[in-house]
Amino acid sequence: MSTLGRLNRGETNIDFLKWWKIGLALSVFLMVVSVGSLLTRGLNLGIDFEGGVSWEVSAPGVSVDETRTALDAVGEGSAKIQIVGTDIIRVQGPESTPEHTVEVTRTLAELADVDPADISFSTVGASWGGDVTKSAIRALVFFFIAILIYLTIRLEWRMAVAALVAVFHDVLISVGAYSVFQFEVTPGTVIAFLTILGFSIYDTIVVDDKIRENDRLVGQTGRLTYGQMTSLSMNQVLLRSINTTVVSLLPVVALLVVGAGIMGAVTLEEFAIALTVGLLAGAYSSIFVAAPILVWLKEHQSKFKVIRERLQSQGVDVAHAAARFDLLSGTPGAPAIDASSASATATGASALGTTSAPSGLIPPRPRKNQRKR
Repeated sequence: MSTLGRLNRGETNIDFLKWWKIGLALSVFLMVVSVGSLLTRGLNLGIDFEGGVSWEVSAPGVSVDETRTALDAVGEGSAKIQIVGTDIIRVQGPESTPEHTVEVTRTLAELADVDPADISFSTVGASWGGDVTKSAIRALVFFFIAILIYLTIRLEWRMAVAALVAVFHDVLISVGAYSVFQFEVTPGTVIAFLTILGFSIYDTIVVDDKIRENDRLVGQTGRLTYGQMTSLSMNQVLLRSINTTVVSLLPVVALLVVGAGIMGAVTLEEFAIALTVGLLAGAYSSIFVAAPILVWLKEHQSKFKVIRERLQSQGVDVAHAAARFDLLSGTPGAPAIDASSASATATGASALGTTSAPSGLIPPRPRKNQRKR
């Protein structure tokens, strides 16, 4: 059976207990890099957050260096200069006096060989930019609170905590990526962040639903720890997580390639970059962050802790899960077990929806007595 076929039927045998350790180590590394970049480089905040003046002029053939040289004569050599689309020069600088604004406008008009009236400029006050920042933080806090309440009612508080840690992980890494690569942070970026948080929560809920559905297997079989059961659940929903991420990324990539790359729409580029980073982080965190944190919280519960300790005392390797999948799914290579546990194993296999079992585990059904004529 091909790997793709097993993936399509939810029959992969990936030992997530081992991969979770690698995934968490990678997450810690990325978060350290993000925090370090935020502390040393900071964020490239757009004019909507910092306040200032923005000029735009159509200047085909004029480069950024030429624009900076011209503006250096009027004290704006350190302004943020970029080419939007194919020929639009955008200059962003701090708030200044009306006289200085007019002087910069004239300089840009001479550089682009246009009338000063053809240059558009806008002014954003620093106080307004501060209000935008506060609103963004307030929206993020309300989002966290709402998700915590909803998931606690819908699932349970441990799953809610694990999901919030994964969301915080996604936010930190996404913001860190903007700091490392110095992408400009705009209101569109904030909207994109809130959008990807919703996707991250959705993907985590899909995984948690399957875990809750398989929760009873831990007690019924008596041969699975909560971590092994969770790893089994990951294999069953792996294809769904991959499909959800791929389908979500396709239109975002289209925005980057067509909208930003071909049409030169900078607003779409800012939105699409944030979505791309966030979608990838959200898909990753639902499996490699939320799941192991949930396992850690659940295995501190007395009923799951007792099962884990009993299996450890029996010499069962609870640090890996591959053999346990074979035992429950009835695939070849299942370890032999005694007759006393055969009934529990059959119960676990039935709960998983499988129709076969390892040879010798389930006794044959007795035939019904035929009515004599």
